[in-house]
Amino acid sequence: MQAVRDFDAVIAVSEGDAEVFRTDFGGRNVDAIPTGVDLDFYQASPESSGAGCKELVFCGSMDWLPNEDAIRFFLEEIAPALDQQIPGWNLTVVGRNPSEWLKRTASENGRVTLTGWVDDVRPYLDAAAVSIVPLRIGGGTRMKIYESMAMSKAVVSTAIGAEGLAVSDGENIHLADTPVDFASAIVRLIEKEAHRKEMESAARALVEAHFGWARVADVFSELCEQTVLNYRESARSH
Repeated sequence: MQAVRDFDAVIAVSEGDAEVFRTDFGGRNVDAIPTGVDLDFYQASPESSGAGCKELVFCGSMDWLPNEDAIRFFLEEIAPALDQQIPGWNLTVVGRNPSEWLKRTASENGRVTLTGWVDDVRPYLDAAAVSIVPLRIGGGTRMKIYESMAMSKAVVSTAIGAEGLAVSDGENIHLADTPVDFASAIVRLIEKEAHRKEMESAARALVEAHFGWARVADVFSELCEQTVLNYRESARSH
């Protein structure tokens, strides 16, 4: 708490974190910079999923409780609705150290593939029609959403999953908190290819405009320059 007050400027990685620094820690001159994505690295390949694809993907370390809870929520409460509406769906969970419960459930389910640790998540995003983020527990940054968007993927997330991100429900992402709404969003994206393509284009356009590394670096540089100017002005006034 004291450290936040001691510095001339504090930079957070989300507006939510910045507000905590201001209100709970008494921080002065607190700003946020957006999460950045390498747009050259994360981009769809020519082999990216096309019409008729029913593949879903979730990316995240599976030894982190919120991610384990998210997949449990999906399999236990959302998947039954999908079974009725889009038979043949499959989910690939990309992330290290899945629990014994998840390994057992995936084996019994037959529609869930666990990759464990991978060197590159892009092939798995490429192969999917929809990237899902069914998080119910907050905390941390949501790199997985911007990475999926950079790969021109349609994303369905809970509000908590997209917390603090500058996304627009229905325009470049679908936000859904109940099992029925979450399943319905997935079904719509899979069954209506034109709608999915619109979401994919809007998702990529959003990160290109605001969340590439070059743009984030510019924002960071501007904040640093302003801090120096403020310090010099303060020093002159004293």
